[in-house]
Amino acid sequence: MKTRILATLVALSVLAHADVRLPAIISDHMVLQAETEAPIWGWAEPGEEVSVALAGTTKTTKADAAGKWKVVFSKLKPGASLTLKVKGKNELTVNDVAVGEVWLCSGQSNMAMSVERSNNFEQEKVNATLPIRMFTVERSPQPQPQDDCKGSWVRVSMDTVGKFSATAYFFGRGLHVGGVESSIGLINSSVGGTAVEAWTSHEAQSKLAEYATISEPWTKLTAVAFDEAAAEKKFQEQRAKWLENVKAAKEANKPLPRGPQKPIDPRLQPNHPANLFNGMIAPIIPYGIRGAIWYQGESNAAKPFANLYGLQLRTMIADWRGRWGHDFPFAWVQLPDFRAPQKEPSEPTGWVTVREQMLKTLSVPKTGMAITLGLGEEKDIHPKNKQDVGARLARWARAEVYGGKRESSGPLPGGHKIADGKVTITFTHAEGLRVKGGGAVKGFAIAGADKKFVWADALIDGDKVIVSSPEVKEPAAVRYAWADNPVWSLENAGRLPASPFRTDDWPIEAAATSRR
Repeated sequence: MKTRILATLVALSVLAHADVRLPAIISDHMVLQAETEAPIWGWAEPGEEVSVALAGTTKTTKADAAGKWKVVFSKLKPGASLTLKVKGKNELTVNDVAVGEVWLCSGQSNMAMSVERSNNFEQEKVNATLPIRMFTVERSPQPQPQDDCKGSWVRVSMDTVGKFSATAYFFGRGLHVGGVESSIGLINSSVGGTAVEAWTSHEAQSKLAEYATISEPWTKLTAVAFDEAAAEKKFQEQRAKWLENVKAAKEANKPLPRGPQKPIDPRLQPNHPANLFNGMIAPIIPYGIRGAIWYQGESNAAKPFANLYGLQLRTMIADWRGRWGHDFPFAWVQLPDFRAPQKEPSEPTGWVTVREQMLKTLSVPKTGMAITLGLGEEKDIHPKNKQDVGARLARWARAEVYGGKRESSGPLPGGHKIADGKVTITFTHAEGLRVKGGGAVKGFAIAGADKKFVWADALIDGDKVIVSSPEVKEPAAVRYAWADNPVWSLENAGRLPASPFRTDDWPIEAAATSRR
C-alpha cells in the first residue's frame, strides 16, 4: 500500500514538473515593451521542446538541464489585445496582451502609497479611463534570490485605480497625456519603511568597502540563532500589556498606543540587505522595461550612514542595469519638504544629506530627478499630492527618453566662482530663472572660513545668482534651501523648483531624521 502511494506521488510529481509554466508577471493583461527585446520565459521538463507564439511569430526552444527556457521577441509594434500561446506537453494561453511602454516603479511607502490615499480621489476615479495597466508585486522578503513572485496585471478603471501606486499611476498618466499614446505598463514593486540596501543584491553591495558599516546592525542581530519560542513568549507578554494600555486609553479617551510587532527571524526581515531584491526584483528579471522610477530615501535619512546613500543608489542602479543587460533610464524623487519650516540659515540633518546625495547621483548617465520642493507636508511624511510628483517624473521621461521639448528638470547648480566678496553660482536647466511668485530671492545662506552661515542677499542675472552679505566680507561657501523644510524661491520658466545644494564640502554632523 505504501509502495503504491509513493509511486503515485512520484508520478504526480513528474507530471507536474513536465507542465510548461510561466512566471506570474507573464499573465493576462500584461504589457510588453515595444520596439526592443521582450523576453518570454518559464519552466518545463528538462529537454522539453517549447514553442511560443505571439503577433504572428512562433519561436521554438528547449528547456535546459534545470528546466528553464526563454525566447525573445524583438521590435514589437505598439498595440493591444494580442494573445500569447505557449506550448510544450501542455498549452498555456495568455490573453489581452498589450504592447507599449513598461516602467519599473520601486521604493518605499511613498511609492507604495495608493491613489485612494492621494488628493482628489473621487475625481481621480472619474478620470481613470487611460490605457494604463499595473502589476503589483506582492510583498516578499527572501534570504535568497527567487525565480518567481506573486502578483497580477490589472487594467485601470474606476473600480481598480484606488489600489494603484499613486506615484506610478500619475507618472504613467503624465506620459500618456504628454504624447506617449501606446498602452503603459507599470510594475509596482515597493514596500513601506524599507531601505535602499534591501533592494540591492548581496552580490553587488557586498563588494563595497563600506558594506561592513551598512550591514553592521544585521550582523549583530544574526550572530545568534533566532529563538522562535522565546521571541513568541516575549511577544505575548508585550501584547498582554498593550491590551491593558489600550483599555486604559479608551477609558481616558486618549489616543490608542501602537501594538507590538510579531517577532520574525532577522534574516527574513524586509530591511535585511538584499531581501527585497531577492523576493521582489529578481523574479521579474529579465521582463522587458523601458526604464525605472524610484521613490525612497526616507528610511536611509534616519541612519547614521546617510552620507553613503549616493554610493548605495549608484550601486543599486548599476546592479539592476547589469542584470537587465542594458543601461535603461532611471529617475528618482528627491525628498520633499518635511517637518517644521526652516528658521536658521543652516540646519543639517539626515534628510538633507540624503537629498544632497540624490543630487550628486545625477552624475550617473541616463538618470534624472524630480525635485519636489513645494509638494511636501510639514507634519506628514506621506504627502498627498502625488499628482505633481508623478507629473514631474513624467516631464523628465518625456524630455530625456521620448524626445520631448519641454524642460525636464528644475534648475541645478552648475558651478560657482568667488570674487570681490560675492559668490556667483551658475545653473543648468535655468531658462527663465526667476523667483516663484515674484519678490526677493530667498533661501541662500553664506559663510566665511569660520563656517558660520548667515542669510544672504541674492540677485538673479540670467542663468546665474549672485550671492553676498555685508556680514561676510570673504565668503567661502553658499548653501541654498538647506533644511528639511527649507526656505526656497528659485524656479525656471517651466515652474520647476531648483534643487537644494551647497558649494562647500565641509563635513556635516547630520542629525538623523526620524521616519515612519
